[in-house]
Amino acid sequence: MEATLYPDDLMHAQREWHRTYEALAALPPTAGATTLRRRLLRLSSRIARHPHWSARGCPSATRAELHRAARAPEAAAS
Repeated sequence: MEATLYPDDLMHAQREWHRTYEALAALPPTAGATTLRRRLLRLSSRIARHPHWSARGCPSATRAELHRAARAPEAAAS
């Protein structure tokens, strides 16, 4: 599936989720990560509850494709 099949706000939230996850993973084990964990939870909730999923009756495979589509521009930039 192409990234254009997803609403812009959903793609933005998924890209922010990836950035937040990577920032959290890069922290040393002793660093305080509460803010990043909370942001990750808020973004996860926003993505899971997005109206796109209920309107289309999307299966979980489509959600996995969103992860891949959101990472594609980042991978191309590397």
